Amino acid sequence: MSEDIPKDAKGAAAKGARPGSAREEAAGAGFPTVASGAPDAPTHIRLYGTVADSIVDGPGLRYAVFVQGCSHGCPGCHNPESHPAEGGTLTAIDALVADIRANGLVHDVTLSGGDPFEQPEACAEVARRLKAAGYGLWAYTGYRYEDLLRQADLAEAAPAVAPSADAEDAAGIAGSADAASKAPGGASPDQAAIRRAAAVRSLLDTVDVLVDGPFVESLKSLGLKWRGSSNQRLIDLAATRAAGQVVEWRPPAFSLEKPSNW
Repeated sequence: MSEDIPKDAKGAAAKGARPGSAREEAAGAGFPTVASGAPDAPTHIRLYGTVADSIVDGPGLRYAVFVQGCSHGCPGCHNPESHPAEGGTLTAIDALVADIRANGLVHDVTLSGGDPFEQPEACAEVARRLKAAGYGLWAYTGYRYEDLLRQADLAEAAPAVAPSADAEDAAGIAGSADAASKAPGGASPDQAAIRRAAAVRSLLDTVDVLVDGPFVESLKSLGLKWRGSSNQRLIDLAATRAAGQVVEWRPPAFSLEKPSNW
């Protein structure tokens, strides 16, 4: 287990200041203090790497978090080393959030991977803390939004939830079955599936923009902004919830107004 922030996805050292530095204290002064979640909230996340100053994982300057674990195996994926679920570096969520907040130049964060929805509990906790501190959030996933909604609905239909292996097959979300063996507090398979589904719902409710769908090499285009292939969508999640149908994200009009969290 490591409390350190791992190197970024390209192998270079992460550039953010380490937690506890004078820079962190200065940069964090303008943000509200954000406590951890429920007593049983995840404390660690498995990371492939981080990039403290990304300009390719969404608009503007962003902190990109690449989680470990992805079952899609898309041919042509630019981070194939992030696929094995047991790889990467186990990192304290406290340390990751502190590292992000130490970077006074960054006010937006992208969760990528790997696939954040294959570590939904940990990613939901990270997203919750960052949203409470005023950060804008994007997430990339190889799942389609509609499949994630079906997984999230399992939490709302808790009394009728199927055994977790069946739930995984029904929703098409990897990890529901083996989550039971790792569930805290001796949770049953059904309880583990419900917890996982609730975390998927929380993550969808917290993230601002979801880039969904697998990377399809035959649909790749270098002219696409912030997505690798034309089947992928940039979904405005708040607008989608309000409209009751998928609403694709559009860049806001240019403004010189200072962000509210500066």
